[in-house]
Amino acid sequence: MSFRDLWEHVPDGLKHAVDALSIATLLGSLVSMLPAIASVLTIIWTAIRIVETDTVQRLLGKK
Repeated sequence: MSFRDLWEHVPDGLKHAVDALSIATLLGSLVSMLPAIASVLTIIWTAIRIVETDTVQRLLGKK
């Protein structure tokens, strides 16, 4: 008997509960990762803005 056969015999209410738990777990992991992602994006954005300044552009010989 395969997993698919077993899953077909599970009541719909239980399937919906498992789906809700899965979505909650996904959202929880995303929320905990957001601060790290935001930090990395902030560092990248700040670096881009620094490189675009006139002073850095002159130091790089581009102006």
